[in-house]
Amino acid sequence: MTGQTTEQATGRPTEQATGWPTEQVTGRTTGHTVPADHGSAAHDNRRQVLYWRLLARLFDHEEQATLESASLAVVEDIGLPPALLDPATSVDSIVQRHPELTEEFEGLMVPEPDDDGARDHAAEVRRAALVSKVLLNVFAAGSGTVTAAQLSRWQSDAGWLERAFGCKPGDLRGGRGAGGGAAGPGVTPTGSGGRGTTPDLSRLIPAIGPELGSIEADLVKRMHLREVLADPQLASRLTPSMSLIEQLLRDKNNLSGVALANAKALIRRFVDEVAEVLRTQVEKATVGALDRSVPPKRVFRNLDLDRTIWKNLTNWSPEEERLYVDRLYYRHTARKTTPQRLIVVVDQSGSMVDSMVNCTILASIFAGLPKVDVHLIAYDTQALDLTPWVHDPFETLLRTNLGGGTDGTVAMALAQPKVAEPRNTVVVWISDFYEWRTEQLFESMSALHRSGVKFIPVGSVTSSGRGSVNPWFRERFKDLGTPVISGHIRKLVQELKTFLA
Repeated sequence: MTGQTTEQATGRPTEQATGWPTEQVTGRTTGHTVPADHGSAAHDNRRQVLYWRLLARLFDHEEQATLESASLAVVEDIGLPPALLDPATSVDSIVQRHPELTEEFEGLMVPEPDDDGARDHAAEVRRAALVSKVLLNVFAAGSGTVTAAQLSRWQSDAGWLERAFGCKPGDLRGGRGAGGGAAGPGVTPTGSGGRGTTPDLSRLIPAIGPELGSIEADLVKRMHLREVLADPQLASRLTPSMSLIEQLLRDKNNLSGVALANAKALIRRFVDEVAEVLRTQVEKATVGALDRSVPPKRVFRNLDLDRTIWKNLTNWSPEEERLYVDRLYYRHTARKTTPQRLIVVVDQSGSMVDSMVNCTILASIFAGLPKVDVHLIAYDTQALDLTPWVHDPFETLLRTNLGGGTDGTVAMALAQPKVAEPRNTVVVWISDFYEWRTEQLFESMSALHRSGVKFIPVGSVTSSGRGSVNPWFRERFKDLGTPVISGHIRKLVQELKTFLA
């Protein structure tokens, strides 16, 4: 701060601090208008005012009156609604009152092509105002008790931030696609939608996704969740998210009556939404090779028109210009399937809740495939065989107990007897591998691998793709030839489909 004035330190755009007259910044504070010939400098000054206000709001709880009035004048001068500066107004409310702004919020932070190097300074000012609105509503989450309405509004605003990055709501937070559509959960590596070019989000998401998840988790913790659940009207305003589901699973044994029923309804909604998305990913590729020993089914949808025409070309009549068909050809659709056993072992300690939820749902989907025998084991310091409920992820999750330590040897004691035919068995082990008996557990995993079992260690199957894995295990799995899968759950889906094919 040496050599700066007080106004420079606080970010107030006085003439002494910024070097420009106040009327040049806003065109209104002193009753003057900004002449057109001020050009790009005036636009740059306005943009800086909006960003100074953004920084001040993010890092200082006290309102800067000068910045607020200057920003209001800028917003009004460029034809945007003053409600953009009201922290209590959601982005949803803005676009409902001003639907013409919807398209501007979509892909707002996606880089635009800059072929000739020219800058649209006026457009940059407008974008600064919209960007400030989205960022403040998401990252200035405040303090104190949070209501169901406030959580719902924040989740909606976070969805608009994700849309601004060219993603779909729920992508960056590592949750589900909004409305349970086929869009999420999970981010597309290069973004989707939005205007201009889509950004490479591979570096951006690991930084922003967990941060958004952390803010959401903090909001959930600041709620009087039990009281909210006990009120059907308030509970109906909650939007399921991974953070909320984690809290519900942790607290389910302390709930009863209406509160427990509302908690189960929220868990069911979340499970159904995520399952719809994961089911789409699993079903994108069929399992098994074509079985040509089985005659093709002679129905119209299997008709191989190209082959039929090719095989009957000798029957072409030039005089009649007709092709006479002696035989129809059909495509084979039956597939060879070898009975496969899939054993999923999931660490249910507190650090693995996201993986626990995702993999429980994923196991139920694979359990619905033909010729796939799925077993599910959850563990912390004790192991629980959840195979009887594997087809119903909702019931499975209600039987889990999040938290506690981690002792994988108890899970291995349940998993090993389930391996009947090693060559037709895959064991998926999901954990951060911060274990109590490290060497003993690794030796038993190595023995499974040597027996012919396809052993897949997974360190993170969250939608955000972020997770911490014990370096000791990571190095040894790499030496074993079974490197740890880390990243998006799609990686695990693809690995399993490859094995089961």
